[in-house]
Amino acid sequence: MPAPLHHGPRHWVNYHGTESADLGDLIELCNSRESGGRAVLREVADDVLSLLRKASAEGARVRPLGAGWSPSPIAIAQGGWLVETRRINRCFGLDADDVAPGTDPSRLMLVQAGATVDEVNDCAEELGLSLRTGGASNGQTWAGACATGTHGSVLGAGGIQDHVRALQVVTPSGVFWVEPHQPVMSPAFVAQTGSTIFRDDDVFAACLVAVGAMGFVTAMVIECVPLFMVRNIQKRARITRDDIASLSRGDFGAFSQRYALDEPPHFLQVILNPFAPFSKDALLRLLYLRDFDSAIPPPPRPLTGAGYDALTLIGKAMAGVDLFRADILQLAMRAGYAVQRDIDDPEAIATWGNTTEPHNPIANLFNGSVTLQRSDLDRAFDPLIDAFLSGGGGTVVTLRFMKRAAGLLAPARFADNVVIDFDGPRSDVSHRSYRAVVARLDAMGIRFTRHWGKTNDLDAARVASDYGDDYRRFRIAQRRLLADPADIAVFRSDPLVHLGLID
Repeated sequence: MPAPLHHGPRHWVNYHGTESADLGDLIELCNSRESGGRAVLREVADDVLSLLRKASAEGARVRPLGAGWSPSPIAIAQGGWLVETRRINRCFGLDADDVAPGTDPSRLMLVQAGATVDEVNDCAEELGLSLRTGGASNGQTWAGACATGTHGSVLGAGGIQDHVRALQVVTPSGVFWVEPHQPVMSPAFVAQTGSTIFRDDDVFAACLVAVGAMGFVTAMVIECVPLFMVRNIQKRARITRDDIASLSRGDFGAFSQRYALDEPPHFLQVILNPFAPFSKDALLRLLYLRDFDSAIPPPPRPLTGAGYDALTLIGKAMAGVDLFRADILQLAMRAGYAVQRDIDDPEAIATWGNTTEPHNPIANLFNGSVTLQRSDLDRAFDPLIDAFLSGGGGTVVTLRFMKRAAGLLAPARFADNVVIDFDGPRSDVSHRSYRAVVARLDAMGIRFTRHWGKTNDLDAARVASDYGDDYRRFRIAQRRLLADPADIAVFRSDPLVHLGLID
């Protein structure tokens, strides 16, 4: 296979133009040309192992790079080596010989770390499968989305990392096949990938949302579900304070019955105007499960699905505006849902893969979110909105709902979660408003977490407090996999040290 490409020292800027680094080297991994997944994994892992050992010998720090999607500096190691994974993006189906006895391979896929969510969706559909959940966008690499705990958007599922059943992880000490205690893949499969089996429930749980602190992930085995479709309803509607209480109780059926269909939704998103959440229209999106029908052609992606996140809708429309008022923001929201698909419209039905979309780089974006226990939404909502407005009210407020997600450091750590996003223009107003929300929740004694890949104002003390015993288990698991202190040193970066995720 072609050797990794070394592009030398350079100034690097992330996808959205919000963070940058002066690198010692920008290295691009090239993929194996082998036809079988086992050989492909072996060759790529060997290249990564050589790079990590060279870095260790030279005292260099290494950070894997997916799509560079995160607005935060989580992927950066100033002066270090940034290793691009986008070319290692192949997906493979699996057979009975590949898996451990008792494991059904029919819903499993072997995914290289650099494959984007969009590419994984396409591969899954070719195999007659669907992802259970995902975020609004599809340009992130699969491994990067898992590593930062990208939240899902489905009422009955957790995060995107919940799909993962096994991982290939490379450290300077070797290539490891990390699984839970219960075997997933056959010993022969693992051996032929050039990996050493490492079965440990906590190490596996730590690797699911590793934030780049558990080694270099090169591939994953993920579990999907049979291919399905969703019916999309997107509309503007004026909700009430009672609706917030209903959502807090998890009465999604009642909300759906009032604004859309008389059936339980699969996905529910509410984008609110914080200046007037009950006297101005909110943007509603609800998806409903439907059986797969090959006769239904995929509709244009801008008109369907769980996409059109608040960032896409509002970011460019409001960029550069520091003082937002209800009417101005409402005009931007109307432009976002210029096309409505209400219950009287023809059905807009597509596969789950067609519910996600890319969005263009937005240099002036602000990304922030909090995740709290869904039952706290009712008492937190009014104080949260008041706090947000006290900072100037930088953008819209988005509500999405999900179950507890897998992984020791998964932000969605409650049994039932509401993810509250504050995504919009990058300005002092946006950040000040977000900080005011965090301070108000703390003052009320409401537990919450923050997204690893977004602006979050976290530090080591707060991470340890937010994650408690799971943080302690994460650090112990880290020392099991990265047993040699020299291995830890290779993956050290200022952001990870600041977060208390690495020494």
